[in-house]
Amino acid sequence: MQTKFKKYINRGLLFLTLASVAILSMFISCDKEDENEISGVVLESFGPMPIARGAELMFIGYNLNQVSAVVLPSNIEITSFNEKTSDLLTLTIPQDAVEGLITLKTPQGDITTKTPITYSEPISIDNFSPTSLKAGQEITISGDYLNLVKEIIFTDRIAIGDTAFTSQSRKELKLVVPQEAQTGKIAISNGAEEPIIIYSSAELTVTLPAFATISPNPVKAGSSLTITGTNLDLVKQIVLGGDKTIAEFISHSETTIELSVPEDTQDGKITMFPASMVGVESSEDLMLVLPTVAVSTTTIKNGQEITVTGTDLYLVDKVLFGGDVEGSIASATETEMKVVVPDAAVTGIIRFTTKAQKEVSGPEITIIDPVFSSFSPGESKANNTITIEGTDLDLVVDVKFAGEVSGVIESQTETQLQVTVPVGASSGLIRLIAKNGNLIVSSSEITITANLPEITGFSEPKGTPGEILTIEGSNLLLIKELIFPGDIKATAYGVKTDEMVQVYVPIDVEKGYGNITIITYEGEQGLSPELFIGGTDPITDETIIVMDFEQHGDHNGYWDSGWSGNTEILEENGNIFLRVNGALDGWILNCNHQANGAPAPVINNVEDYVLKFDIRIEEGVTGAENAQLQFVFADQWNYWYGAGLLPATTNGDWITVSVPVSTWGLTGTFDLSSGTNGLYGGVVPAGVSLDNLRFDPK
Repeated sequence: MQTKFKKYINRGLLFLTLASVAILSMFISCDKEDENEISGVVLESFGPMPIARGAELMFIGYNLNQVSAVVLPSNIEITSFNEKTSDLLTLTIPQDAVEGLITLKTPQGDITTKTPITYSEPISIDNFSPTSLKAGQEITISGDYLNLVKEIIFTDRIAIGDTAFTSQSRKELKLVVPQEAQTGKIAISNGAEEPIIIYSSAELTVTLPAFATISPNPVKAGSSLTITGTNLDLVKQIVLGGDKTIAEFISHSETTIELSVPEDTQDGKITMFPASMVGVESSEDLMLVLPTVAVSTTTIKNGQEITVTGTDLYLVDKVLFGGDVEGSIASATETEMKVVVPDAAVTGIIRFTTKAQKEVSGPEITIIDPVFSSFSPGESKANNTITIEGTDLDLVVDVKFAGEVSGVIESQTETQLQVTVPVGASSGLIRLIAKNGNLIVSSSEITITANLPEITGFSEPKGTPGEILTIEGSNLLLIKELIFPGDIKATAYGVKTDEMVQVYVPIDVEKGYGNITIITYEGEQGLSPELFIGGTDPITDETIIVMDFEQHGDHNGYWDSGWSGNTEILEENGNIFLRVNGALDGWILNCNHQANGAPAPVINNVEDYVLKFDIRIEEGVTGAENAQLQFVFADQWNYWYGAGLLPATTNGDWITVSVPVSTWGLTGTFDLSSGTNGLYGGVVPAGVSLDNLRFDPK
């Protein structure tokens, strides 16, 4: 709405609402008494701003009746005014005016505004045609001020700049609909930093491809598939079952697509995607052809080949035997396949799986087991040889005697085994273990004869290297030698009687659970009951301590306790250590307080050292062997060690666990003088105690 300004309007109000301008000379503020003293044209303000094209623009000042013309950008000269008085000049903004500075032509010279004229531009959409089309076709948009549109936005946020418009005027705009456009409203934008965006009231329908037929169905993996329909030229990719994406086609037209079906395609819908990625799904599932199978020989040995005949056997990816174990495909054609029966196979249905994850079942395959007919002699001593007779004995991989010890198979045929009776064997049944784990047991017991001492137990709960172990039993004076695990002979003894023998455990014994081998004066051999052998390695002058929970300056074990809340610092017999008091998944040991006096070693030639720590697992604790552990040194988390570092138990005693630094490829200087040092892990059960994290020379 336009408003005529009168001569006596309040200029203070106008100054608040109109844009300020530059004037030809210094701005002069004058009152009514000064007006007659001003001879030249003075422009004080103009507006409103922004203004719509077709609206009235007003200039306020002095002697404006002397203005001969107003030049609007871009170079539009206006000499006809709506009103022209000494203090008010008005004109109508033409439709083709643009933003910029305004010039007033006066007898004294040109007056140019400092502030540019700006416009409120009500761009609008009246309609568009056609309302339904294919991507790639041209659309015409009708409206107003479309000449000011810098961008057309299609669903889904697909923007086309004005350089791509095929034509543009105030009332009409044309462009090609982009391939990515989707069905939805159209928006026009002036492209400003804070843009005006106007949406159409109606939706544009963007044509999608459509299915007609799929053939063949079922289809063989690896063969060609033909899809017919409409607007298929829009399709950019097709997704088959199993999420198999195909972007290259054998042939492609508006009505037909031919493609190759990947070998690992699965049953399922077919989805076509145009450039807009709006999927079009088939109404029917595409099914994959199954091979047919026949097996003539259904009784066979592990390790032998089985022959399968049928159709489309090249589609088979895996052959599974009883026990759900996979056979090895030796050869395969469309009609015949040869498969090696795996050693672990047991009697059961044979199954054929394709790359499409489809399965065909064959007949039951009977896996031949060894037959245990007899053994001789019926009595034997350890280290003597017995003969086992039977059939299919070539399938035997182990011969077990009472006492849970295995004999050594010296020779083996289909009908005979020559087996050395192991030391530690007891009278009882003999068991044959086949390749697939099946057990075949003798019908009678073998008698193991030996003049051996009987060991009933040990006085100590474990064997500690360097300390006396007391063996208890009867006929112990028959003992000539004792050989510890690791094939380490005992060289020092204490008291020997028929009921008790004291022996010093060798320092270099193999630690852990094991048996002591007994050798008598007659050359007989036997085994002691199982015993845990171990202890903690000594702390020497060459030991480099990282964490031992003792007092170091202002630092003590409480600094090192884990941050997870499930550890405690304890003291027993003057030794301070850390104990896990609740199932722990987090920090076990943690220290980053070297400045308080904590050990902060720098280890040279770390490859010459072994990382060690002492551990005690209380009796009854389970699951320690499954703990996943990670050492943290100098804030570096690179020293991962999975399950198996901790033993299952230590029988409540302290032992030393060693980790070669070669596990992590450490060499050169290893600086632990700053940053966090510790042990992070989970899940460590309650009842596990740790002490003396250290490096010892090899």
